[in-house]
Order: sequence, then C-alpha cells, then structure tokens
Amino acid sequence: MTVVLCTRAGEVLGALPAFEGVQPWWPESWDAVARARELYGVDIVILRRLDTGDGERHPGGHVTYLAELTPDDGGPPAVPLAPWTGADPIADHPLRAEWARPGGPAAALAWAEQALEAMDRPSVAPPQQIRSWNLSTIWRLTTAAGPVWLKVVPPFFAHEGDMLERLDPAVVPPLLAHDGPRILLDDVPGDDQYGAPLAQRLRMVAMLVRLQALWVRCVDELTALRLADWRHPVLAEQLSTTYERTAGDLAAPTRRSLERLLGTLDSRYADIAACGIPDTLVHGDFHPGNIRGGGDRLVLLDWGDCGVGHPLLDQPAFVASAEAADVPAITARWAAAWRAEVPGSDPDRAAALLQPVAAMRQALIYRTFLDRIEPDEHVYHDQDPATWLRQAAELHRREESHPPTA
Repeated sequence: MTVVLCTRAGEVLGALPAFEGVQPWWPESWDAVARARELYGVDIVILRRLDTGDGERHPGGHVTYLAELTPDDGGPPAVPLAPWTGADPIADHPLRAEWARPGGPAAALAWAEQALEAMDRPSVAPPQQIRSWNLSTIWRLTTAAGPVWLKVVPPFFAHEGDMLERLDPAVVPPLLAHDGPRILLDDVPGDDQYGAPLAQRLRMVAMLVRLQALWVRCVDELTALRLADWRHPVLAEQLSTTYERTAGDLAAPTRRSLERLLGTLDSRYADIAACGIPDTLVHGDFHPGNIRGGGDRLVLLDWGDCGVGHPLLDQPAFVASAEAADVPAITARWAAAWRAEVPGSDPDRAAALLQPVAAMRQALIYRTFLDRIEPDEHVYHDQDPATWLRQAAELHRREESHPPTA
C-alpha cells in the first residue's frame, strides 16, 4: 500500500515508501495505521482511499490512502517522502464524508470525548481507528469501564442513532450518545456471528421477527424518521428507475426478463398482500456478521440500512450466508415465527414471491450509494447494481419455469 501524508491544515507532504499490509480489506484502516507506526514511527489517521492499482477491484490489491499526521506525532517522518504527482488529494468534493477531510476525524473524536466526559467516563488511552470507508468510520475508545465505539455515518444513514434510541435495548448495542451521523456505543461482549451454527441462526431469525412484529403498528413513526420506503408502489417506481439507469450494462435476455418482472409488480404485490404479513421495519442488511454476542445474548448491529417494507425482504441475504443443508430449517423457522405472529398468514408464499424483488432492491441500494458518495469511492459499489439485477433476472426466469404455488 501507499500512504500519502497531509497535515490537519491540508498541506500535502508526500508519500511514504510503499509497504505491505497484513489483510486485503481496504476499509480496515487499523492495518495501515499500525504498519506506518511500526515501519516509520509516525502516527496517522486514514482519511480516504485515493487510488488502486490498474484493474484491481475491491477488496484486495494495491491501494493508495490519504492520511493525516496527528498533531502530536513529532512532525514529518525521518524517512524521505516521495512527491505526490497524482490529482490534488485535498481538493474537496460536495459528497465527501466529513471524516475523509483533514480535521474531520478530530472533530468527531472531540465530540465523543466531550460525551464521555459528560457521563464521567473519560477515555484513558489514545483512540484507535478501526475502519474507514465511504459508508462509515469506526473508532475504539478505551475507558476505565471498558471500551466504547465511535461510529460516524453519511447523512443518508444519520437515522441510525434515532433508531437505536427507539429499538428494544435488549437486542441492539447500548447507545451512549448520538448527534446526527455520530453515534457512541458501549461495547458488546462476544464475537461477530459470521460462523454461527444453525441453532444460533434460528435464534437470530426469531429475534428479528419478534422485533419486526412490534413495529407493525408504528410504521408512521418510522417514516417520520425518513427511513427508506420500500413499500409498494413506491418501491416499484424505484426499481423501474434503477433498471432504466443500469439497462445499458445488461445483456438483452437479462433486460427482457427484468422488464417482464417489472410488469408483474402490481399483481405480485396484490398476491403478497393476500399472504397476510403487513409492512413493518426492515433491517436492510440482516446477516450473521451484523449480529454480535454469544451464549444467551445476541444484538443486531448496523441499523443505517433500515427501511419500511415487507419484513421478508430481510430473508434472502440471511439465507444466502447459510450452509445449503441449513436453509430448509431456517426458512421453516422464519415461516413458523410469522404464522405465530399473524395466524392464518402464508409466509412461505410471500417469501417466494419476494425473492426477485429483494434482489432488485439490492440493486436499488447500491445505486443509491453510488448517487450519494463521491466518485473516488465508487470502486466499492460500481459493479453491484448490474450484478444484483442479473440475479433478479435469473430468479425471475426460474420462477417462470416453476411458479410459486398458490
């Protein structure tokens, strides 16, 4: 990786000699921070990704970061810096995240430190930058009572703090403070549940359904928070626009399949409504990696993606993360949980009808990201709208061959 250094005032100093990191996931800024300190004795804050190697795609390969020297690190490194000959890394863009500008991380940390002081829980060690990319920056702050986490998100995710304030505290991370896109969270003991066994995954499904059932009668409160609206017919219009904007990247058979799918949406949603499960809160990115804990305690993270829509929109991503042999048990638990909440409902048919719609919704999500982040950050998402539309087309073709049973 290459790290271009600047001061908090925005003066570009030059680039450190290239060095190897220990992991390929570009947003994991802790790696570059640790290696720069180890190799060159400098303390830095990663601001943003500037460039990647020719043809290299996220998440791996060579990457060039812009990094701010912290004010108390003793000045520029002793090692000679190479002049930076690329585009001006300080030149601003109206969609740039606040934490990607010089001084931005310091402002967020100052807010967090003030919040901790107000609750008589000041930090006792330097903050640690963990992750930084176009959708969030995450810092670990150490206090005498244990670690806390500062998360800053873009404006289009700024409802996350408001949602955490309203959700059942038993199933979300403890909220200490929030201010617009800035969120301060207490630590959640345990592990991220990427490799959770089937029994744990079934608990996750039950937890989500219980939570969503509580919000069925509170949809107006959710819309007042300006969550994404994925209800019909709003979603149908959004999906149509996403398709039109991406059609040039798709083969003719894929376009024809998607046009047929879009033509079914009114009748499809009438059939979905007949299944009896009402619109409610949708997590939006429900998978085991967004669940943390262990034993009897599980909490659901990352509520920035949440919206309002059919709750079974959350099923496909979760099922895709599971072993094939576990899928029948997971979907059966999901259906049983909703039948218990809404007697007489038909969750299995609703889930089947929603499958291609859910894939198109993923394309919409990534199209929205691309519209709201600066072009230098598009590398993370630029292939995703077309990828998800192709998957939706394939799901619709399968559906046409084997229609969901009534």
